[in-house]
This record gives sequence, structure tokens and C-alpha cells, in this order.
Amino acid sequence: MSMHLPKPIARYFTAENSNNPGDLAACFAADATVLDEGRTFEGLAAIKEWKAETKKKYNHTIEPLEAEERDGKTVVKSKVSGNFPGSPVTLEFSFGLKGDKVASLEIH
Repeated sequence: MSMHLPKPIARYFTAENSNNPGDLAACFAADATVLDEGRTFEGLAAIKEWKAETKKKYNHTIEPLEAEERDGKTVVKSKVSGNFPGSPVTLEFSFGLKGDKVASLEIH
């Protein structure tokens, strides 16, 4: 990554591209939430299941393009490439942090 991202967010992108849902879940706080494709996933077990499901369905990779602080969150515009119509697309990943973990993630 060419930009400076907070450590938990940098770990998220590294884990996201590793194809290991366990690595990704380790980036999140125990009570974290993820909002993706209109669905909310709460807690580590649900987040691991979400990640395994989306990786299997889309076989995607994510490349962070730029980051900014917005409303107390770090918003990372990213290129998502995979097995879905219109690939690649640019999406925003909005991260809320708690210490060295991701507390919330909204993908839109």
C-alpha cells in the first residue's frame, strides 16, 4: 500500500487479500459490526462467516486507492476486482476503530 493507513485498517486489507477468513476476523473487535450489501453482521463468528461466504462467491481482491477522515471514521476508497458483473468497481470502506481493532465497517 502506498498510503499510510492506521494499523488495524492496513491489517484488514492484507488479510482481505490473503483468502483466510480467520486472518480477517483477527482484525476485528469481539463486538464489531459489518454492514455489506444491505446486511449487518455482528460479532466475530458472523464476520468470519460473512467473509468466507463473500470470498467464495466473488473470489475478490481489494486495492486501497485513497483514504480520508470523515465524521470520525477512516474512509478508504478501494478498487474491488472479482467474479461479479461490472468488475472492477470502486467502493468506499468506512472504518470505525477501537484501540488496535476495527469496531465497525460499512462497505458502500
